[in-house]
Amino acid sequence: MDTRRLILFVIFSFSILMLWDSWQQKNKPHTPAQQQTQVEVPSVVGNANTAMNVADEKSFKLEKDQRIKVSTDLYQAEIDTTGGDLRYLALNQHRAAEVKSGNFVLMDDAQKPMLYVAQTGLLGGDLPNHKSVFTSAAASYILADGATSQEVRLSWVGNGISVDKIYTFHRGSYVIDVTYQINNGSAAVVTPSVYYQIVHDNQSKQGSAMMPTFTGGAYFTEADKFTKINFADMAEEGLSKSSKDGWIGLVEHYFASAWIPANGFAREFYTKQLSENIFALGVVTPGTSLAAGAKTEIRAKLFAGPQTHTDLAAAAPGLEYAVDYGWLTVVAKPLFWILSNIYSLVHNWGVAIILLTVLIKAAFYPLSAASYKSMAQMRELAPRLQAMKEKFGDDKQKMQQAMMELYRTEKINPMGGCLPILVQIPVFIALYWVLLGSVELRHAPFFGWIQDLSAVDPWYVLPVLMGATMIIQTYLNPAPTDPLQAKIMKIMPVVFSVFFFFFPAGLVLYWLVNNILSIWQQWYVNKSIHAAALAKKGNAKK
Repeated sequence: MDTRRLILFVIFSFSILMLWDSWQQKNKPHTPAQQQTQVEVPSVVGNANTAMNVADEKSFKLEKDQRIKVSTDLYQAEIDTTGGDLRYLALNQHRAAEVKSGNFVLMDDAQKPMLYVAQTGLLGGDLPNHKSVFTSAAASYILADGATSQEVRLSWVGNGISVDKIYTFHRGSYVIDVTYQINNGSAAVVTPSVYYQIVHDNQSKQGSAMMPTFTGGAYFTEADKFTKINFADMAEEGLSKSSKDGWIGLVEHYFASAWIPANGFAREFYTKQLSENIFALGVVTPGTSLAAGAKTEIRAKLFAGPQTHTDLAAAAPGLEYAVDYGWLTVVAKPLFWILSNIYSLVHNWGVAIILLTVLIKAAFYPLSAASYKSMAQMRELAPRLQAMKEKFGDDKQKMQQAMMELYRTEKINPMGGCLPILVQIPVFIALYWVLLGSVELRHAPFFGWIQDLSAVDPWYVLPVLMGATMIIQTYLNPAPTDPLQAKIMKIMPVVFSVFFFFFPAGLVLYWLVNNILSIWQQWYVNKSIHAAALAKKGNAKK
């Protein structure tokens, strides 16, 4: 394999790796977890099935009643008195995909264009579930200036039992406390269990054919770690998984929500198809027997917000894996750490990307230099190789023998540039996923016309410059002697430019800067090798 074929091989391999990694991120198969025995957590398993059947999957309908509006520093929320469901949630500090459309709506029960609500309910006796109607003392709540939290209390009374469902919103936090206070005023013993679930359709608000992203369920336990569940798996088999810890939620590009039961409770995670396009994923936790006249309190947390590393890590163990870098997480996480620390100094994500690219290029400078040296040496041999081709014509065996002899004489290894390039590919792919998955880049301005590094360049300046740099690199590489290879090398910049027209500006910026640095390094190495070759010829004449 000569250098030209190596270049084509690396480009092709890198393209395949990126497409394969994208496919894996979107279609990662879910391996069904084995359900634990009912003996281990007997109070949970039966109730999980009850919770899944609260809604009739053949006639799914979301009832609506009075709306309670909640306004905090981070949220504009609406809670329906039917079930005390969280039906609408807009994020004040994150704009919609189309900036002019207002804030990003994470949850909504409008069903068009999406259905996304958070529900809870009690199981055991005649306790209120997500179809029961609660009452509220007020129709709206506002987090007051200087207040650290805002409580929203909903009440239900029936059969001598009173239940308060309490949402507590905290300033500066995307974690909402959800508490049940149960007062058993009846004459009978009740044993309440609580289910927490997210109802969502199987549609995705994010991603495209060129940039596929995952929207679906996910759960985490210390035993199984982070596991994704796509809607197809939910439809085919569902999930029934017992555990002593963990959370379950829904992840999408840039945002996530997750129910996090209190520590120390056994739990069972489940998924259920409610209708053709609507699914529920949730968790059931058991309560203790409540004697007549006794009271109890059951707590849980709901994370609902952006996939910022600090917010995810603070909410629950394992929730940070919602930012999924796939099999390159071990490389991607340090890259993001470096990128975020650079940003903390320069306060511009575009500049941070440029500086990170420079650091990566500097780290790989010796490897890149070895690769460019091999290509530069092959470039110097190009005229002699062309002469050999003309001499031997179609006799490929003699041509190959002559080439090998020339390489030995000149002490050139045509494969010398292979390993250095291949070693760098995992880093390139990892950074690709870092820049694609970081919500911090969403609507982050760079300068001038680039006001959103997560969106395509609106004037396509960066993709055009990217294509220009690839053309320059083609001319710096050794000229292929094979006409077909020469045509492919000329077409490649155009093909890649078309791809980059659909890539986020942050990704294109990284590749553009990387190419500019590569051009400089390759030009410098070519110049040095050419000077050495001229000096060698001069000495030979003497």
